[in-house]
Amino acid sequence: MTNLADPSRAWVYLDSASGQPLHPSARDAILSALDQGYADPRRLHDSGRRARLLLDNARAAVAQCLDVRPDEVSFTSSGTDAVHRGLLGLRRGRLRVGTTIAHSAVEHSAVLEAIRWADVRSIGFAVDRAGLVDLAAAQAALAAETEPVAVAAVQLANPEVGCVQPIEAIADALGNVPLFMDAAAATGTLPWPGGWQVAAASAHKWGGPAGVGVLVVRKGARWRDPFPADDRAEPRVSGFENVPSVLGAAAALQAVQAEHSELSRRHTQLSAQLRDELASIPDLELVSSARPEPGSALPGLVAFSCLYVDGEALVGGLDRRGFGVASGSACTSSALSPSHVLEAMGVLTQGNLRVSFGRDTQPDDVARFARALREVLDELRSGLGLDL
Repeated sequence: MTNLADPSRAWVYLDSASGQPLHPSARDAILSALDQGYADPRRLHDSGRRARLLLDNARAAVAQCLDVRPDEVSFTSSGTDAVHRGLLGLRRGRLRVGTTIAHSAVEHSAVLEAIRWADVRSIGFAVDRAGLVDLAAAQAALAAETEPVAVAAVQLANPEVGCVQPIEAIADALGNVPLFMDAAAATGTLPWPGGWQVAAASAHKWGGPAGVGVLVVRKGARWRDPFPADDRAEPRVSGFENVPSVLGAAAALQAVQAEHSELSRRHTQLSAQLRDELASIPDLELVSSARPEPGSALPGLVAFSCLYVDGEALVGGLDRRGFGVASGSACTSSALSPSHVLEAMGVLTQGNLRVSFGRDTQPDDVARFARALREVLDELRSGLGLDL
């Protein structure tokens, strides 16, 4: 991709945790399905049956990748929709037990907004400085509750700092409280653990097309649709699936899982390279684990915070130098507030950046990024009269 600031140099995209470029396998699948998957897959005519076959094939492929049953998989209009349906549907299925929702303090905003929309009581599980749920504190919080907890929500991996939660251990600590797992940040990168009843993921996170979410409801889970249904008789979702895009999402997931070992190895090396580069920059705090154990963190994500500067100013300065990164402490349009994830972890929230690698990221990209980061930091800090 062309660097608009300097056309002689390539643009370096280091924000894959927000969205991956479309995987070539997804592109091929979508193009091949456009002429076959346009019809309503609920219709009994020839075109409808063709579309249904494509949809069923995609469902079977995703189920195999996630090690679940095909009839447990549904496709939604987005990952956010899958999160909302998954969490609120699990809660609705537990209304006879209670309405309170427990969640980790570092859950994605989609979970937090679903709880606000439902207008129900919630309790948060504290996390340590690595972003991991404190199991003893979670058990104590549940034991202290006077009202029954209907459902708990804990993400598999945090998209802001990359930590991976011990889902099976958390499920054991929860006892009889069913667990909703937001797996959007980890799907395609890490295998799904056990212990959950309902899970959600988003295709654009693994190189599939945007606008395709995956909702998985385990057989036997007490889940009831929390939103108005339609007459299409498809369990758990409403509306007309985008069959070509669903097929593209399935093809991309199969492809990234086949590439997983090699890509994980490369990303681990790139992360170590970037951490080494960051170690020589003054007044910089590494938020991600310094040397994470395999499986304890997303291999291609490094988060850090810089004193005396604003995260969005860093993003803008790096953008002008041809690097696309994200700031975990970015402001919303309505409030100037730091990241709730970083606050919950008790780490520096100022000047936060998240770097996440893609399929094509190279060691030279990391080296050039580190140089550009030093330039931007020097520029911003000198503008404040700081000589560090």
